[in-house]
Amino acid sequence: MKKTTLALAAALLLPLMAHAQDAQIERKVAALMKQMTVAEKVGQLHQISGRLFTGPTSSDYAAKLADIRLGKVGSMLNIKGVADTREIQALALQSRLHIPLLFGQDVIHGYHTVFPVPLGESASWDMEAIEQSAHIAAREAAAAGIHWTFAPMVDIARDPRWGRVMEGAGEDTFLGSAIARARVHGFQGKQLGATDSVMATAKHFAAYGAAVAGRDYNAVDMSNQQLFEVYLPPFKAALDAGAATFMNSFNTLNGIPATGNVFLQRDILKGSWNFKGFVVSDWGSVREMVPHGYAADLADASVKAINAGSDMDMESYAHIKHLEDAVKSGKVKMKTLDDAVSRILYKKFELGLFDDPYRYSVAEREKAVLADPSHRAAALDVAQKSLVLLKNAAKTLPLSRTAQKIAVIGPLADAKRDLEGGWVVEGDRAPVVSILEGIRSHAGKAEVSYAQACDNRCTGTDGFADAVAAAVRADVVVLVVGETWDLSGEAKSRTDITLPGHQEQLFAALKATGKPVVVVMLAGRPLVFNTIAGQADAIVYAWFPGSEGGNAVANVLFGDYNPSGKLPITFPRSVGQIPLSYAQYSTGRPVTDEKNVVYKSAYIDSVNTPRYAFGHGLSYTDFKYSGLTISSKAMSPSQQVTLSFDLANTGKAAGTEIVQLYLRDLVASVVRPVKELKGFQKIHLLPGEQRRVSFTIDRELLSFFNNQLVWGAEAGDFKLMVGSASDDIRLEGAVTLLPSK
Repeated sequence: MKKTTLALAAALLLPLMAHAQDAQIERKVAALMKQMTVAEKVGQLHQISGRLFTGPTSSDYAAKLADIRLGKVGSMLNIKGVADTREIQALALQSRLHIPLLFGQDVIHGYHTVFPVPLGESASWDMEAIEQSAHIAAREAAAAGIHWTFAPMVDIARDPRWGRVMEGAGEDTFLGSAIARARVHGFQGKQLGATDSVMATAKHFAAYGAAVAGRDYNAVDMSNQQLFEVYLPPFKAALDAGAATFMNSFNTLNGIPATGNVFLQRDILKGSWNFKGFVVSDWGSVREMVPHGYAADLADASVKAINAGSDMDMESYAHIKHLEDAVKSGKVKMKTLDDAVSRILYKKFELGLFDDPYRYSVAEREKAVLADPSHRAAALDVAQKSLVLLKNAAKTLPLSRTAQKIAVIGPLADAKRDLEGGWVVEGDRAPVVSILEGIRSHAGKAEVSYAQACDNRCTGTDGFADAVAAAVRADVVVLVVGETWDLSGEAKSRTDITLPGHQEQLFAALKATGKPVVVVMLAGRPLVFNTIAGQADAIVYAWFPGSEGGNAVANVLFGDYNPSGKLPITFPRSVGQIPLSYAQYSTGRPVTDEKNVVYKSAYIDSVNTPRYAFGHGLSYTDFKYSGLTISSKAMSPSQQVTLSFDLANTGKAAGTEIVQLYLRDLVASVVRPVKELKGFQKIHLLPGEQRRVSFTIDRELLSFFNNQLVWGAEAGDFKLMVGSASDDIRLEGAVTLLPSK
């Protein structure tokens, strides 16, 4: 009883203590602001890249040093490591008011220890693992003097031509929102200011993932109902999780650049959402309003950006060159400037930088943290959970460790850099295990041979003969193909997302030997690989799996780890199907039979279903769904119902199933998607084990934004679906939401 009382008292005190701390920081910010000139305030909004500080000198090196000493720089990116961050911070402390710098960095999927790319991590559907990954990245980055990461990217993306699909959580709003929360919690830890924590950035605000034709930096045009329903919820989830900062996006949204968009930044983010952190532009996006044709010149861009709510200018030099004059002329109110500056200063106080500017830059901690072996173990765990078994005909996998002969073939079989993906900060200092190395170290008595066959993009076929010869001598072939790391990511949009070069041709040559061919595929996006999809004996989609990728793949191939990953994004059959999502809207002429598409909403030259659907992923065991019950056929708006069913492992191996709950609102004031993910659970079962699984259905789960942008649920009938994937529904039921009394 005494412990319960103390716990309750602590729970009541925490909000009061937090409020007191907030008020104390606000007083410190206000006191400092009174001492600042307009020029010094503007300096806090100026962010520059530190590449030249850690690389060759340049003609403007001395000028940058002078600006830092004069307090004309508030933040820097691309400064890393204790030695460099201490050196540059010392310059800032020579300024009149000794205001420390913020050091930011694109720590996207690891700092020193490289984890799978975010899209790959999302395939784990494991919020604890994703949070742990972000926390380890934060711990390593913070130990190297970094205060702030430009992650997570929470853009919903349904067009795999867009290279930056790699950085996000895929196509679904519900899953994307859960992952946004997990990654913010991981980066920021229990509280900002802890030395194993960095500030998170929710980006890119907003709708960047819907760029026309999947082309980076391109325009976005959509209804506000679609914006609020699909694209904004992960940002709201990140904000509710405590994200310290937001980054605006490069795109225009309905004709207005996001950087100068009052509706996004003032009305929604800082208005109705009451965001208390600060907004940073993306690289040069303030000045890019000029070529957009929205600002007349750099001075005009500065005015429009800050008036719209974009606080910190990353690498445009717009605010530092023109904002002081804009304030003096009245184009920007002093109140607007003060609001932006106070938001940034608040975070510097919250991080404890005024108390100790070097608290994140301790050489002993940097050395110890970057050498922590538990980080590699975590990278292996996350990589294993991220792998998706797309196909396993005749139970080709797992491989045997007996005296069989395994031929490991392919342009990426012994690759290392390509396992890391883009946005690698310190990965060059950490060892990477190739897939060939992983297979060799796990093969036991099996004999492993290797043939590269072609260069990493398979531009030629000269090595095919040696590869075929190796396949002929083997009992089974493991073919490793895919994209190279530099074909996915920012500015890596592609019109053709088939396998580069002659990789499908290589597969065909190996398949012609008659030997079983297991394909391991590396990529940062869904690829189109129809020949392989149709003819391979087994396919493991490995994404870019990170430092421990080779060991993770080997563990799955040999059955030391039973794969459980599920696709967070739909895989098309062709580019012509894009954009493609499981959550499509039904038309007045839906396809109900693929054999009859005459005068239907369909393509006449292709199967209309995707190659692999959202949520798809196989296991080495089998799961049976049965015994669906729904606690009530109807519910009032204040009630809940419980959907329950039995999940049984009917196979011979222990395994994890990600059960998925979908619903459909059958009749509504706005046409609803044919399916919407509304819940998921990861269930681990031993062979023969059965468990009762339950989901709670309430009014919030049934709600949506109507065409007036009002959030709520409408009375009517709802179809409830439970399954192993969006196209593999095992059980169905229904519930009726009654009208409010």
